[in-house]
Amino acid sequence: METIKAIKPGPKPKTEGGNDDRRRRVNPETKPKHPDLKPHVHKPKD
Repeated sequence: METIKAIKPGPKPKTEGGNDDRRRRVNPETKPKHPDLKPHVHKPKD
């Protein structure tokens, strides 16, 4: 049997202060900059 291995993301880059870089996250204070996703509409079968 083959084993299934999960793909792990790499470590988050560190800032000069040694903390995790938070640029990849949407914080509540930066939420207005990021528009919401469009709703996905399923098309009925023909």
